[in-house]
Amino acid sequence: MEQSFNHFDAQGNAIMVDVTGKDPTFRTAVAQGKIRVTRPILDAITGRTAAKGDVLGVARVAGIMAAKRTSELIPLCHPLLLSHLSVDFTILEEECAVQATCTVKLSGKTGVEMEALTGVSVALLTIYDMCKAIDKGMELDEIHLVHKEGGKSGVYDRG
Repeated sequence: MEQSFNHFDAQGNAIMVDVTGKDPTFRTAVAQGKIRVTRPILDAITGRTAAKGDVLGVARVAGIMAAKRTSELIPLCHPLLLSHLSVDFTILEEECAVQATCTVKLSGKTGVEMEALTGVSVALLTIYDMCKAIDKGMELDEIHLVHKEGGKSGVYDRG
């Protein structure tokens, strides 16, 4: 069965999906991504010695703010009343990288995958911005959806 896309009207114009008749359900999404850095950058992040301040603290707030504003950034996304939003970091010493994880939850009529992906992306971009004076060779990598649940498509877990 071919999937039909509902972001277009009968004339082919892009539209916001009408979720008026849908019942709210619990929905959650978790996204992750990495930024690969040099050893001096990782040391500045973990030692809290970066010239611009607490890199992970600022990146956490930036990711949260961005996820809340996803509908202003991604065309046709619905503005959502999020009930939970977190951005967490894991230092990957062996890879010389920082992994960001964004978790978003709500009870609503549409999913929160885009909010989780936006939160991760902006958190990682903020790390880049705060550390680029040390070295501009950082790489954002592996931004992806890890888990989602709720709605008619049910549960997704990245294999």
